[in-house]
Amino acid sequence: MKQRILKVHPADNVIVALTDLKRGETVSWQGEDFTLSDDIAAKHKFLTEDRAPGEPLTMYGVLVGKARLPISRGGLMHTFNTEHAAQEFGMGRRRTDWHRPDVSRFASCTFDGYLRPDGQAGTANYWVVLPLVFCENRNLNVMREALTQALGYGRPAVWQHRTEHLVNLYRQGRSIAELLAADLAATATAEAAPQRVFPHLDGVRFLEHDMGCGGTQSDARALCGLLAGYVTHPNVLGVTVLSLGCQHAQVGMLREEITRRSPDFQKPFLVFEQQQLGSEEALLQEAIRQTFAGIVQAHQGLQRQPLPVSKLCLGLECGGSDGFSGLSANPVLGHVSDMLVALGGSVILSEFPELNGVEQEISDRCVDEATAARFNQLMRVYSARAEADGSGFYANPSPGNIRDGLITDAIKSAGAAKKGGTSPVTDVLDYPEKVRKPGLNLLCTPGNDVESTTAEVAAGANVVLFTTGLGTPTGNPIVPVIKVATNTKLFQKMNDILDFDCGPVIEGEAGIEATAEALLHYVIEVASGRQQPAAVRMGQEDFIPWKRGVSL
Repeated sequence: MKQRILKVHPADNVIVALTDLKRGETVSWQGEDFTLSDDIAAKHKFLTEDRAPGEPLTMYGVLVGKARLPISRGGLMHTFNTEHAAQEFGMGRRRTDWHRPDVSRFASCTFDGYLRPDGQAGTANYWVVLPLVFCENRNLNVMREALTQALGYGRPAVWQHRTEHLVNLYRQGRSIAELLAADLAATATAEAAPQRVFPHLDGVRFLEHDMGCGGTQSDARALCGLLAGYVTHPNVLGVTVLSLGCQHAQVGMLREEITRRSPDFQKPFLVFEQQQLGSEEALLQEAIRQTFAGIVQAHQGLQRQPLPVSKLCLGLECGGSDGFSGLSANPVLGHVSDMLVALGGSVILSEFPELNGVEQEISDRCVDEATAARFNQLMRVYSARAEADGSGFYANPSPGNIRDGLITDAIKSAGAAKKGGTSPVTDVLDYPEKVRKPGLNLLCTPGNDVESTTAEVAAGANVVLFTTGLGTPTGNPIVPVIKVATNTKLFQKMNDILDFDCGPVIEGEAGIEATAEALLHYVIEVASGRQQPAAVRMGQEDFIPWKRGVSL
């Protein structure tokens, strides 16, 4: 019989239902019986002991809430009877010992990547067009329309063909009922894949955004820092910059941020300022002509070559989390993280609102007190800013999170932190800084998954592992994003946007370590260009800069 419940940590006073349980049913954990006083849906929790109002509730061995109302043994833990609570934290002692995993099977592994002159390794190869201000988005989109199709990166117009089918039915005088009953899937017209002009260029990417002016100088500086992270990223071959000319985010500011990240920056860097060039016609003609010539020149001689796995930098992300995230997919990512650190690589754990309640453990894992102090300070400032705006970390769980078992931010955070494994924290970065050291890096970002993924890539992630329990269709313009499902039901239901299934961990059919090894093999295939994750296939290229403020 498959395991039906799970007590995550010996100190916990809540137990997770792995399948739907009924009121009055008796379930057992390690010889102890519990008779349920409520229906407990899969992913939700019930109590192992009576709790009076104000008494603590613990999961993952940490405080995750307090009883708002009396809750009986076997009773459901939910928002009506539970309030957010998290442990206090401060400067503790260093706890940097960790169980280094056996990585002997990966010791000689390589991936086929693009070695850049500065020693960084690309897992893909893109030319990037970026606006310094939202005023240039129209010109950006004209360039997107002009270059994407002409260079062979267009996608089959499946939905256009399906809509045209509806138009034809309408013109034939069909009724609304007939239009609603039309089988659109049967109308797709097969189109041959476009022939790429540049075989070793994965595409031209356009980083559209709504910032660059109208905010503060610090907003402009943060935007330029983020864009500089993309300009200097190893997956970027060259860059075209569109500037109006009068905005806060100036070309000189962008150049300063580029130099901070890459003092010997040598990539093609083309700048076009509309207020100098005059008409849109003049700007677009010059920008398209020079961009094409730049690609021709930079593309010559490019090819993948075997590179050590230590040159991988993994971004660790979660979105659309559920009550299984902290039990399957996130711990699997944690073991992948530990393996890559043991191999000399880098990983990035972000989303600071989702470290609420586990700050002490993470702070204690920092390699020295200066690093711990920076983490503690960033967490306190972020929390205070959220409280000042009337929306503390307690407001982080979304309706979808709550529906699927993440009742408090501390529960969500304790599970989210599992993505970072057990290795020491080698560095703490503020947004939008870039990774400087191998090992586990903490990056201050919001809990918003797209803002956070955008920042992880700017920090240097050349592959992103993204866990989801509810299904999140997102990607990144220049870095492959691998979607990892927490449960098999979701993986089968939304298999067009998901890449890897951690459901067998929940079902008891596979262990975390074996699943992590399989995922690391898949990461290497993706980094080598031999496998293409769903986000890349489907053209999910989300890019949202964080306007430094409260975003949970």
